[in-house]
Amino acid sequence: MDNQMAKNKLSPRRRVINLLVHALLAVLALIWVLPIVWIVLTSFRAEPGAYTKTFLPQGYTLNNYVKLLTDRNVLNFPRMFKNTLIISIFSCTISTFFVLSVAYSLSRMRFAFRKPYMNLAMILGLFPGFMTMVAQYFILKAMGLTEGAGIRIGLIVVYSACTGLGFQISKGFFDTIPKSIDEAAIMDGATQWQVFTRITLPLSKPIVIYTVMTAFMAPWVDFIFAKVLCRANASQFTVAIGLWNMLQKEYIYQWYTCFAAGAVLISIPIAALFLYMQKFYVEGMSGAVKG
Repeated sequence: MDNQMAKNKLSPRRRVINLLVHALLAVLALIWVLPIVWIVLTSFRAEPGAYTKTFLPQGYTLNNYVKLLTDRNVLNFPRMFKNTLIISIFSCTISTFFVLSVAYSLSRMRFAFRKPYMNLAMILGLFPGFMTMVAQYFILKAMGLTEGAGIRIGLIVVYSACTGLGFQISKGFFDTIPKSIDEAAIMDGATQWQVFTRITLPLSKPIVIYTVMTAFMAPWVDFIFAKVLCRANASQFTVAIGLWNMLQKEYIYQWYTCFAAGAVLISIPIAALFLYMQKFYVEGMSGAVKG
């Protein structure tokens, strides 16, 4: 009742402003959704090639998905998908452990070189990661991780090794949890590991979910270093390299619509992971302890 009365009391000028704001938001939403709708429609397009005269396809078919998932001779997308999924799962698991462990240590513990390490990590974070790719490649080559199945291990090592430098956001969240909880648990006989795993992490579901999401997405969408390490080893290609190959001049006419289908398929794991973890994120936000 009160809301309805407040709406009735809005001045004509305020109503015009609200109308303009909503119209602007609707236009922005349309601009954001339009590329997604276009890529989905293109994935079902019957006409081959990259260019068409109309926005909407003239015909629809499932053959693009069938070809993408069944072709084993030209661009083996299922194998690329499997490679990327394996790399992403292992990298996500290791990276999440590294980030949360480093963040907890810097938030709760006091030791020598703690502040210099945080300052050094902040400085190193200012430089783009691809500046070290040449050095990383030759290190992995010396370890025999640039050929065959070793490429997967090399990518997992690279994606996981430096994640401990990205502790700032997690540390900031851990800082909001009162230290009195840790002290009470330690007085009851708990170890630091028990405090970390049984108290801090359950109270930090939002940042844990955020860390898992970012740790999974980084290797899932990476192209530059995967291309540097895989080179011509087609059996070790990731989905990013596969989609890039579909846009090469020798493949683009027959594979462009399959490229669109591949773009739709690779979004499914990310969407599924987000939808599955969203409930834990909401629960964590509603139950998190703030100091």
